[in-house]
Amino acid sequence: MKQLFLNISILIVLLVSVGLHAQQAPAFTHYHDAQMLYNPAFAGMREGICVNGIFRQQWAGFKDYETNKNATPEDYLVTVDSPVRFLHGGFGGAIIQDKATYNWGDISLILAYSYHAELAFGTLGIGLGIDLKNRSVDGSMYRPVTDGDPIIFASSQGDMRFDANAGLYFKSADRYYVGFSITNLLKSTFVKLDPGGNGEISTDRTLYLIGGYNFFLPNDPRFGIEPSFLIQSDIVSTQYSVSGIVNYNGKFWGGLNYRFGESVGVLVGMHFKDLGIGYSYDVNTMRYGVPGSHEISISYCFKIKGDKSRTSYKNTRYL
Repeated sequence: MKQLFLNISILIVLLVSVGLHAQQAPAFTHYHDAQMLYNPAFAGMREGICVNGIFRQQWAGFKDYETNKNATPEDYLVTVDSPVRFLHGGFGGAIIQDKATYNWGDISLILAYSYHAELAFGTLGIGLGIDLKNRSVDGSMYRPVTDGDPIIFASSQGDMRFDANAGLYFKSADRYYVGFSITNLLKSTFVKLDPGGNGEISTDRTLYLIGGYNFFLPNDPRFGIEPSFLIQSDIVSTQYSVSGIVNYNGKFWGGLNYRFGESVGVLVGMHFKDLGIGYSYDVNTMRYGVPGSHEISISYCFKIKGDKSRTSYKNTRYL
């Protein structure tokens, strides 16, 4: 166990050393609810068939200066995963529409399998996934300096490619969890979107490291506190998020998320039986007059009856 934490600490130091910059991969304030998107090893780690949906509107109200068109980046994410006992693991999937700008967007379909190894102190998931990504660019909305520039599309174009993801996820028999994953391992190139033939338009290979701990106040167990972090990096740029969530009686929760050098997010939510609803608003800390961001997260878990894993959480967010 000491060796595990040593390896994680070394990895954190390596990621921190690359600096703080913008991240091209989609980033969510409710990153706990998006784990199925970026770590295939997370599949089936909860005791039920769980469906999550997240809508994020980045920089709400942001418009193109010249055309006055809405240029707000938006993400629509739906994930589902479930344990499959007879296969000693779990299956999961995700579909996401990542609208980076008003004329550039991706739609991805992800399928994943995670093998679960039951250890004395928790459960280790080893996951692999495939990613079918469609990227489209509407070149007619560009305004080239020189008319007829062959490098710039004059119409809408699209291309589809396969890629692969891999990850590890450990959930303790007590209350902590940690996961590491790599997405877009193949770094597939979109040939049809590269008229210049330079092979520079490709998927972004991204590393993710997530961890957290759940504990309850000794004098009042109705209150649960969960500090957590997420680091995501494509080596060239790295983004760090640290959050703290307070749960009350398994029904209401709220907290803060700090994305280094970018924003401070306020999160609130509630649970009604197996349904969870959360909302966050990010206040930008960048010095560019950039507006804030909205995010809504909805989750529902269908409990599976029968033999339960010996690894479980008291916190309803992880049932």
